[in-house]
Amino acid sequence: MESSEIIVGLDIGSTKIACIVGRKNEYGKVEILGMGRTESLGVNRGVVENIQHTVSSIEKAVAEASQASGVEIKITNVGIAGQHIRSLQHRGNIMRNDIEEEISREDIDSLIDNMFKLALPPGEDIIHVIPQEYIIDGQQGIREPIGMAGNCLEANFHIITGKIAAAKNLKKCVKKAGLEVSDMILEPLASSEAVLSQQEKEAGVVLVDIGGGTTDLAIFQEEIIRHTAVIPLGGNAITEDIKEGCAIIRTQAEALKKSFGSALARENKDEEIVSIPGLKGREPKEISLKNLASIIQARMEEIIEHVYYEVKTSGFEKKLIAGIVLTGGGSQLKHVAQLTEFITGMDTRIGYPNEHLAKSFSGEIGSPMHATGVGLVIKGFETNEVRRKQKKTPGKKQQYGFFDKIFTKGRDFFEKDNDH
Repeated sequence: MESSEIIVGLDIGSTKIACIVGRKNEYGKVEILGMGRTESLGVNRGVVENIQHTVSSIEKAVAEASQASGVEIKITNVGIAGQHIRSLQHRGNIMRNDIEEEISREDIDSLIDNMFKLALPPGEDIIHVIPQEYIIDGQQGIREPIGMAGNCLEANFHIITGKIAAAKNLKKCVKKAGLEVSDMILEPLASSEAVLSQQEKEAGVVLVDIGGGTTDLAIFQEEIIRHTAVIPLGGNAITEDIKEGCAIIRTQAEALKKSFGSALARENKDEEIVSIPGLKGREPKEISLKNLASIIQARMEEIIEHVYYEVKTSGFEKKLIAGIVLTGGGSQLKHVAQLTEFITGMDTRIGYPNEHLAKSFSGEIGSPMHATGVGLVIKGFETNEVRRKQKKTPGKKQQYGFFDKIFTKGRDFFEKDNDH
């Protein structure tokens, strides 16, 4: 087996670090060869706060994945998220000299390259530039302008930016763990590849990835990404609320949330009680499941309200036929889909990362908490395919599809610094 056939995704989250190794089978489906998962120490809300702890956690996850898959891991695709991520809409244009000459790949490249020259606040840089639609001499809604004629070529772009320092620290951790970064990809873009169908992207859908430190959001409509956002709240905030509200330690709060947690208080009866062992010989503590659900519901409502605000400000609220797809560890809470439907009035389902997986995958990989990791592997195959096409056409400009250019440019963003 050639090493080029194997792709590794590294999801560096606030609660866990997951390393997933995959390859494509003869049917084009992704077959998971192995996975390693460890507690994330040193990352908070998607941002590295302790380099050494993060490196140690990455090393453990990678060693576990390497042993499980029998693959020596050297190169990986890494996800990036965090509250420093911002997105904006922008329109760019170029004037062409010869109206008789067809619009070429070079014209598209020039238009996209211009977007990377936008003035941004100090310390920020562009990660992805995503073309949404092209306009030729005022004619809108063009998806593929190559080969057409026109004088003024314009495009609407979705631009994603991030803090340079946060990205450098993430890359530094991966390098210190002895790995090379192939690509860095925005996490909601990766998750969307793992859990959304092509029909949902076309009909209009909101992907909501509820992680430990952040909730990532991506809106698709007519197969185009229209809006992205990172909300600085996630499952860890719920755990902290339970810890404070029930006056117990954090590990007990996390265990309570996973085993008995519900996002709807009305689904629990008043007499349902769970007993928590007391500390150091103290009496056990009795906690009402209805009270527990009330604490969880209050925080989940806040997260969903933030999501709904982003949906409304995107301007696509009325065009999202497929509604909302919830994924990530936080989507495993009981009744979270019902609460989301109640608050937003939009159809909601839980997204499992099995859209492109081979039937042989183990149950744990199919959990929503691994949507980002699986998505990073899928994205790795896509970008490798683009690079193979480039090698086959020497002397020509890069042969990119509608969205492909964003990943190379995203990688360039992280390669600007030379680690000494």
